[in-house]
Amino acid sequence: MRILIIGLTSFFMTFTSFSKEIVVEMLNKRDDGQKMVFSEDVVKVDVGDTIKWVATNKGHNVEFIAGPDGASLPPKSGLNKDVSMTFEKAGVYLYICTPHKVMGMIGLVIVGNDTSNKDAIAGTKMIGRGKKKLASMIGSI
Repeated sequence: MRILIIGLTSFFMTFTSFSKEIVVEMLNKRDDGQKMVFSEDVVKVDVGDTIKWVATNKGHNVEFIAGPDGASLPPKSGLNKDVSMTFEKAGVYLYICTPHKVMGMIGLVIVGNDTSNKDAIAGTKMIGRGKKKLASMIGSI
């Protein structure tokens, strides 16, 4: 029994030690000249990894609007607030900056290289520049 407990403890400690935290900034302008953007349009992570969105510039938030079936989507973050999410379910997630979605401030997270729900994400109703940007991002995965 002692060996089983030690083995399970080692397994879970090893699993969590491989988890990463990725930082995505909320920006008014990116180095490539794009305005009202996240620092990365598409972020690829493994199951168990965490993304931390940092409100580098004021007036932004993070709101998840779509994800894989059965995934628990967090509530919309407050303006100017950093927020983190650990991804436990593989698939594609779509998030926006609520005040700037019409300007195309959207992003995708691909968890575990699973893009099986990308068609459902592509069908998400978007407005303004977000519509064209989503189509472009989906086409790139």
